[in-house]
Amino acid sequence: MSGDALIKSIAGMRQPGRSDQGFLRARRALLCLGFAACAPALAAPPQVIVDPGGAPPKVLQAITDAVGAITRLTEDQDVREVSRLRRRAWEAAQAALRTQGYFDATVTLDVTPGEGGAGEFWDIVIDIGERARVRHLGLRFQGAIADDAYAVRRQSLRDLWLLKEGMPFINDDWSRAKTELLEAASRQDFYYARYAQTRAAVEPWSAKADLDVALDSGPPVRLGELRIIGLKRVPESLIRRYVRYDPGEAYDQTRLEDWQQALQSTTFFRGAFVTLDDGTASAADAPRGETAAPASASPARPEGSDPVTLPVRVQVTESPARYASGSLGADSDHGVRVEGLYRQNVVYGLPVWIETGAGVDMKRQRAFFDVHLPPHMDGSKDSFGLLYDHSDIEGLETSRAGLGWKRSQTRKAAGDSRVEYEVRWGGLVAYDKTRISGASRYEVPSWAATWQWLRRDVDAKYDPREGNLVEFGLGVGTTLDDGKAFYRSSLRAQQWWPIGERDVLTVRGEVGKVWAHTDRLPQDFSWRTGGSRSIRGYRYQSIGLQRGDAVIGAPVLGVASIEYTHYFTDILGANLFFDAGDAAESFGQFDWHLGYGAGLAVRTPAGPFYVDLAWAQKDRRLRLQFSLGIAF
Repeated sequence: MSGDALIKSIAGMRQPGRSDQGFLRARRALLCLGFAACAPALAAPPQVIVDPGGAPPKVLQAITDAVGAITRLTEDQDVREVSRLRRRAWEAAQAALRTQGYFDATVTLDVTPGEGGAGEFWDIVIDIGERARVRHLGLRFQGAIADDAYAVRRQSLRDLWLLKEGMPFINDDWSRAKTELLEAASRQDFYYARYAQTRAAVEPWSAKADLDVALDSGPPVRLGELRIIGLKRVPESLIRRYVRYDPGEAYDQTRLEDWQQALQSTTFFRGAFVTLDDGTASAADAPRGETAAPASASPARPEGSDPVTLPVRVQVTESPARYASGSLGADSDHGVRVEGLYRQNVVYGLPVWIETGAGVDMKRQRAFFDVHLPPHMDGSKDSFGLLYDHSDIEGLETSRAGLGWKRSQTRKAAGDSRVEYEVRWGGLVAYDKTRISGASRYEVPSWAATWQWLRRDVDAKYDPREGNLVEFGLGVGTTLDDGKAFYRSSLRAQQWWPIGERDVLTVRGEVGKVWAHTDRLPQDFSWRTGGSRSIRGYRYQSIGLQRGDAVIGAPVLGVASIEYTHYFTDILGANLFFDAGDAAESFGQFDWHLGYGAGLAVRTPAGPFYVDLAWAQKDRRLRLQFSLGIAF
């Protein structure tokens, strides 16, 4: 009975003399009973059991995923809908088998009713049959690529084709083979490449598949004029520094991507895109004074095999012209630290950026002015600048004024490796004033050149749990007033091992040596250690050679440490550590300084923040130290 009919029948039951209120109560009760009787029964989700019948794990997973998507639809459905979903589940299993190459498979779905309101039991039995394999591959080329001049290119594309004769015909492999072939063809010379035909004829009874693929390359494409969009302050010469070609050269998508990456690596742009101008750009993006072709969903494809010339389109969004920042920090080595930084992109119309800043803490004060040049095509970056640095640590007071140059280059290892290499070169001409408390003072002009090589292989740059870092450095210099030479070498390494779900075991070490023919050595060419980042429990740079009332740098350095960190949560942890090392006249005169203790570790976006309580065995003193630990 329909809802309207039910209401009508109830309305006709009203008898004379009965109150309206009583009638309404009776009407509501009957309506509730009527609708409950009309409502379909809801079904519980079925329990599915799959008998794979020898199907490989990947095939079984595909069937499970397909059927699972259907069974999730049965929740809160009525019994009639569930019966329709059974058919869909059977069809989903068949479709999953076909995508894996089993076109003659048999799927049986038996249903057993559940008891006590429980869902049905679906028993799915699979007979996979024979997997279809590629019997014949017809790979044809049309367009300009069919010319004799491209015979080598055609052969390389044939070699690239993934789904070869005799291989299982799997839907994912078929799709990937088509995608990779078209991508390879269209990345070089043939911007307009497309498929004229892709057809797979499968014979389920013989488990054979015949493939017919025709690739139409269209005409070859050449690089035309350079069109630049979005420049305001940055000079056009910066674009032309990276986007270098002669009009008429063959199109190569890899070159366009290299140019784009080079532009994006500079600080001058927030975004940069290098493409061919195929006529799909909107009028709003056209260069000033020009009118773009109307926008279209895809580029119009030229007919014929004659070469086509397309402009190279560079569209950029410039970074802010100026940037200023400040920071306030503190740690146990330096106390409270205040820093300020100012940066400006493009100076006097030149494609350079300047950076100047100052930092002050209880032990050190420094100011600098740097000029940064645009990166080279190989990724290396040059800068030069002025520096003033003053420090007073453990009775050793130094002041330096210098003019320096630095080049840095970072590159990734081949393939998908996470290994990263960084190389830094530096040159410095400096004038140092050194005062050793209770001993002597001296002044020394010098020049020095340094080289550092870093290999980084970690799972996270700022908070690694697994991997290692290795850094090797060399330095050479002479005093400018008497020509006395000095040399330096250093090696440091760190290794992380993940333990369990969250814990980390870390081992680090550092060794260094200086050779000098002068007693007036710049202090950055000698070694001191101690503090929250080296040997915990000891004051910052308090381990070295004793001269008068001061601690000065030593010719050799050796530091080793082991630390275990247990994280209670993803953020908060506790650690145990043991540090040892010394800075001395020679390795044979080492007097090991031991520091050990425990602390807390807190993960932050900038790296783990450590608060350590450490015992310095030489000093026989307990110290609280804290630092923000970032992998070098």
